[in-house]
Order: sequence, then structure tokens, then C-alpha cells
Amino acid sequence: MPPIEEEQHQRLLSERSVDLYEEDEEERAYDSTEKIHIIGVDEENEADEYSTKAPPFSWRKLWLFTGPGFLMSIAFLDPGNLEGDLQSGAIAGYSLLWLLLWATVMGLLVQLLAARLGVATGRHLAELCREEYPNWARLLLWVMAELALIGSDIQEVIGSAIAIKILSHGFLPLWAGVIITALDCFIFLFLENYGVRKLEALFAVLIATMALSFAWLFGETKPSGVELLVGVVVPKLSSKTIKQAVGVVGCIIMPHNVFLHSALVQSRAIDNRKIGRVREAITYYSIESGVALSISFIINLFVTTVFAKAFYGSEQANNIGLVNAGQYLQEKYGGGLFPILYIWAIGLLAAGQSSTLTGTYAGQFIMGGFLNLRLKKWMRALITRSCAIIPTLLVALVFDASEGSLDVLNEWLNVLQSIQIPFALIPLLCLVAKEEVMGIFKIGTALQIISWFVAALVIVINGYLLVDFFSSEGSGVIFTSVVFVFTAVYVCFIVYLVARGINFTKWIGKTKLLTTTGN
Repeated sequence: MPPIEEEQHQRLLSERSVDLYEEDEEERAYDSTEKIHIIGVDEENEADEYSTKAPPFSWRKLWLFTGPGFLMSIAFLDPGNLEGDLQSGAIAGYSLLWLLLWATVMGLLVQLLAARLGVATGRHLAELCREEYPNWARLLLWVMAELALIGSDIQEVIGSAIAIKILSHGFLPLWAGVIITALDCFIFLFLENYGVRKLEALFAVLIATMALSFAWLFGETKPSGVELLVGVVVPKLSSKTIKQAVGVVGCIIMPHNVFLHSALVQSRAIDNRKIGRVREAITYYSIESGVALSISFIINLFVTTVFAKAFYGSEQANNIGLVNAGQYLQEKYGGGLFPILYIWAIGLLAAGQSSTLTGTYAGQFIMGGFLNLRLKKWMRALITRSCAIIPTLLVALVFDASEGSLDVLNEWLNVLQSIQIPFALIPLLCLVAKEEVMGIFKIGTALQIISWFVAALVIVINGYLLVDFFSSEGSGVIFTSVVFVFTAVYVCFIVYLVARGINFTKWIGKTKLLTTTGN
């Protein structure tokens, strides 16, 4: 790195770090006492502390950095994704496994950018949006993020409630399962008091439970290994499976997960004024995120292939969902040593519980970052839980007896989340490409092109879902007019975010730098 460029970067990061440490009135993802300290681990020469090169690779350090990526990966395993997996397998068979693989790769790219942003700046996406956008845009982005989180949380809590209903043999209705799931907030608060690693250990247990449950199903149903391999390697797509293909890609990127990952990486104490330390952290987080999403891909693969083997080409294929999936498996494969219905329910419960916990976590960061609220963590957690649990409880009371109504509700919730995707992706891509924000850690031109292509692809695919959904849901002058007005406002806001990212962020950053220099 040229000395002048290095000096400019050091000045930029030093200014940001001074702000980070001096502005105690601002909300931060983690207090300094909560962070895991890594400096000095497996290092013989402390003089390397100020090197611009990353310290040598250390397995012990990798272990200490491991955690945030696995919490992030849970959004790839929530009940909504599991339902997409089972429907993809039942309707399209093994033919969309290649798309599942590449969708996971695209999701990994987005999450690595979120982690890079958090490490390089010392702030998470919601905090940076608060700084970069005017009040009206900031508040609108916050509302969008909260709506996406609520929509996702309703699906996750309902998934847990369905599992509890199955495991209780129908004794506990959906609404009771919702209340039980709501109590996970207290588990979250209890473990958080004992440190970040305890919380990460809980999520590791839940991910392992999912892996074992769905691997058991895989072993019981014995999908074809040859068809599985062909499905992963050979791209296939037909007009009959286009909707499932769109669903596979569309549900991979969750808006709240982008905010979450940019905050989780700050659970490790990293001095972002030191270039070598930032490089080191980005490297370790990239490795652990890749491993975490590889595991999530395998779990999704298990679910898809189980239902491809069991129901592809059958009469039940078009009617299968979270509510009846376990019962269909039970009828086809019987009880065995341990009824397959309960194995499915255990995996579903682990998916629902883990994803609702990460939703609580994400809600704290989103609310605190956008609004700069300095509330106690238990208060923020309760507010976040209430925003999701109250509407979910109403949903459970209304739709408990109707599987068809739950499916319709799930479609509307998918639409709600699809609408929000641009409002997480566009700010992320604009910020990670700005030198005034990232310093030398801004992404290069090639990665910018790839990232914008992936973002455009995901947005277009979700746009297809929206058009397909609204065209089938209603017609008439009033309905069409409302959709048209909403679409016009929606597109205008997206254009504003892109235009501001291209034209204004650089000017604002230079103005701040000149002002600081002048003072």
C-alpha cells in the first residue's frame, strides 16, 4: 500500500474510532465489557500489533472468531426456508438443487459484505444508515426493516407452534405454542447476561439438533445419491417449476439478517484503526461464515431431497406444507423405532426457536441503530418480542383450524418480506463501496459489479413474485389503482437510494473530511 494512501486510511479510521469511543451517548451493538478479546492470542511479537499486514493464521483465533456466522446462518434455516425446501422437493424433485447451491453462494456474498462493513467501520448497518440518510429516509428505512422482521418472526413463531402442537399430539393449540415460543425471550436475556459465547453455544446446539433430525429423515427415506449429485451439478429449469425456482432464490436473503450480521461481528474486540487487525478479522469471519453456510446448505439439501424422494410426482405434492408435512411422512414411512412425525417436529422446533431468538437479537440492533435508543437490553428485547408476538397470537387464534388459511397468510408474509429486500441491500452495497466509509477496505470495481448483479437478480426475482401474487389476488379499478400508486412510490424510493449512493455519499464524506481538517 502506498504510504500516502495508508496515512489517509489511518486518519479516516482514527477519526471514526474517536467518534465511536467518545460519543458515549450513542447506542452501540456491544459494550466494551461484553466483547471477546482476541489481541495477543497466539502472538509472540506484540510489535506486530501496528503492522498493516494480518498476523499469521491461528486455529485458536479462528475458534474465538467463530460464532457470528453461525447465528447469521440460522436465517437460511428458518421455518419459511424449510417450507420452501419441502415444496421445491415435492413439486420439482431433485432438479432445483443446483439453484439452492448458487442461491446459498449469493447469500454468502451479501453476508460477507455485511460483515466487512461492520468490521471496517466499527458500526453496524442500522447505525450507518442513521448517519448517512436524512431523517425522513432513515425513519422509512427503519419502518421497512421492522415490517420485514415482524413478517419473518410471525412465520418463525408459527413454525415453532406447529412443532409444539405435533409433539403434544394436538393437545396444545397453535396459540398456546405461540405463548410458549414467546418465553424464549427470557432464555435469551438469561444467557446474554453470561456472555456472548454462552448464547452462541445455545445456537450451536439448535443447529446440531436440526442437522441430526433432518439427517435422520434422510437416512429413513433414502433419497437417490445419483439423482442428488446430478441435481446439484446439472442446471435444469422448466416452466412447471419456475415458481419453486423463484421461491428458492427469493427466500435466501432476509432483510433483517443483513442488519444482524453487520452487528454480530462487533462482538469481538477489534481496533479498526489498525489495518492488520481489520484484515485479520475479515479473513476469519469469511472462513467461519463460509463453513456455517455450507452446513446450512447441507441441512436444506436434506429437507429438499427427503420430500423429493417421498412426494415428487404424487397427489400430495401440490398440497404439502409445514402443517401437514410430518403427517404425510408418517403415513408413507410409518413409525419405526421413533415415529418420523416427531423427528420432523423436533427439527422444525429447533428451526423455529433458533430463528425467533435471532429475530429478537436483530430487532434490538435495528431499533437501537436507527433510533439511537439507549434502553436496557431487557426492555428492548420485550419491545421486539411484543411487536411480533401480539400479531402472531392473533394469527394463531384466527387460523388455528384452517391449513388453507395459514398457507394464504404465509404467501402474504412472503410478499411483505420481498418488498423490503431492496431497503437492506441497496444501503449495504452503497456503503461498502464508499471510501469515505470503508477506507481501503471498500470493495473493488469487479466485486461491486458482481454484488450489484446479485442484488438486481434477487430484486427482480422478488419483483416477479410480487407481480404474480398481486395479479392472482385481485382485480378491479380500486385494487389496481392502489397497487399502481404503491408501486410508483416504492420504485421512487429505490431510485432515490441508488441515486444518493452514487452521487451524494462521496460529496458528504469529503465535506466532513474538509471540515475536520479545517478545524
